[in-house]
Amino acid sequence: MADDRMNAATAYRLACEGTALLWRGDFHNARQLLRALARRCNPAPAGAGFHRYRQAQSQRARTLGMLLIPFAAGHTIPLRRAPDVREACEEVYGPATGPAVTPLRELLGVIGAHEWRRKGVEVPALGGRIHPHHGVFSPVRGEYVELVAEAPLPSGRAAFDVGTGTGVLAALLARRGVERVVATDLDPRAVACACENVDRLGLGGQVSVLRADLFPPGRAPLVVCNPPWLPAQPVSPLDHAVYDPGGRMLSGFLDGLGDHLEPGGEGWLVLSDLAERLGLRGPGELRAAVEAAGLRVKDRIDTRPPHRRAADPADPLSAARSGEITTLWRLTHR
Repeated sequence: MADDRMNAATAYRLACEGTALLWRGDFHNARQLLRALARRCNPAPAGAGFHRYRQAQSQRARTLGMLLIPFAAGHTIPLRRAPDVREACEEVYGPATGPAVTPLRELLGVIGAHEWRRKGVEVPALGGRIHPHHGVFSPVRGEYVELVAEAPLPSGRAAFDVGTGTGVLAALLARRGVERVVATDLDPRAVACACENVDRLGLGGQVSVLRADLFPPGRAPLVVCNPPWLPAQPVSPLDHAVYDPGGRMLSGFLDGLGDHLEPGGEGWLVLSDLAERLGLRGPGELRAAVEAAGLRVKDRIDTRPPHRRAADPADPLSAARSGEITTLWRLTHR
């Protein structure tokens, strides 16, 4: 049990030892304590490399996750000055089933996700807002959206969006005039999120969203995919948008593209080269996979993402981020 009398040094020692702290004091003081714990967590040193960076991030998450907040029935928090989180928690956890606890760090993420979902994220290329759900990657990095907005369409008749997430690329293709877009995702949260965004934008007549592992049935003149960029193990729901264990989705897209692409059609693969810069994918490995799948590169469109952290020398991955290039690969049958 922990309350307002516990100081940060004691809390940090206990959390590092693996002792969970069930908070019984003022809610705002719990947030202050969490910030104090975060300041004590050692970040990976600059230039430490990807694996040490991930190790430091994992240790930080474990330590900060030791500060727990109690819930009474109905997603209510029985603490002084606690906010009303019922709506936010129901969106993520579903109907309340009784007393529970959750890490404060996770709860703050749930509250933040609720605000993002309520307010939405402005996407200039779309001319509208996308409302991400908890655990579905938000289109805050706009360079991949801009690439899809600028690439020449091979056809305005139909398109597939594989791994749609929030549905932003499917909506963008519809806004560009593609008559029928089929968007897929394996994650039911992403399917629900994409459906909501498509309907909110008034594009339900053009875009259909299916739960599927990669491709929908049939072929299309355009197949778009923006897979997770790093072949590493995810450790949280949101990580699945960034980390692709063993490059499964990338390989599945390349290997299956030929069977779902109409003759003369194009597959658009939107991918960062950060994996190569971090040593997680060998140079030339991507082009070799394209050729092995019976495909060829018709063209490529490159852009440099605007990274604020790339200019921060304290960021362990700043060297890789500073040179990162995001590419839209236009692939066709060989």
